[in-house]
Amino acid sequence: MAKKEGIRKLFDNIAPDYDKLNHILSLNIDKGWRKKAVREIVDVQSPLTVLDVACGTGDFTIEIAQKAAEGSTVIGIDLSEGMMKIGREKIKAAGVSAEMVQGDCEALPYADATFDRISVGFGVRNFEHLELGLQEMLRVLKPGGKLVILELSVPSNSLVRWFYKLYFLKILPAIGGMVSGDRGAYEYLPDSVLKFPAPGRFVQMMFCVGFRNIVHRALTFGICRMYIGTK
Repeated sequence: MAKKEGIRKLFDNIAPDYDKLNHILSLNIDKGWRKKAVREIVDVQSPLTVLDVACGTGDFTIEIAQKAAEGSTVIGIDLSEGMMKIGREKIKAAGVSAEMVQGDCEALPYADATFDRISVGFGVRNFEHLELGLQEMLRVLKPGGKLVILELSVPSNSLVRWFYKLYFLKILPAIGGMVSGDRGAYEYLPDSVLKFPAPGRFVQMMFCVGFRNIVHRALTFGICRMYIGTK
């Protein structure tokens, strides 16, 4: 099975419990990370066209839509229809203007230079072909447009890293599996973080596909990283 199809099925399966587990297992720290990223995305008062790639259940999509100027267009795209079914319900409940589209993040169904901003919240590590995904996001960005990525990372501090791996590799799969009934999914999630390129390597990948003015920030001891690049 291709990684892409496996990812789609994995997230369809855990969609009903994903939000609850995500906030519990991250101790709600993820909310603060998203707020920082949203400030980078919605950094002007004029209306924006924003694409939230690998939008999942829509937490990032909704926060962007809440903060964007009136008249903005906010679209979330994801492989998993199961995740977006929940996301659409959350959008309706939040009363924001946003839509969700099922699609391949490595073959975005949009014309060149469509969006002012692109966001990705904890999704790039799930790309089957990471460079292709970055190329696609660059393609649909307008000249001068900005990409903002949040992604989990392995802390550089040895003590923090030891506790991090203990929690991520032992505790998280046990709790996630018990609540969702799919321990394999919660073993995949930390494994995908450990296999993701180191920050310096990922910044280099962004540069090689054509992003410029790249900035990398470590958040919460490097548990999360924010990457920003412009076209």
